[in-house]
Amino acid sequence: MQWLGFFIDDKEMTSTQRYLSVLILILATILWPLIVPLAYLELLKFHKKHKQVIDLLINVSDAKLCDE
Repeated sequence: MQWLGFFIDDKEMTSTQRYLSVLILILATILWPLIVPLAYLELLKFHKKHKQVIDLLINVSDAKLCDE
């Protein structure tokens, strides 16, 4: 609703730009429930692939905090 308000309040937009903006806003709203789980699965896959490096970075960070 906030983005729709921004689009409506913008006086410099042409009618074509306004139409495309509303269309993209509607499309993004419809696809949001599909994209979020897919992005989360990609994040899990990345974490699984790079688990050793991530754990190493966490351990180094924890060691620095303990030294201070």
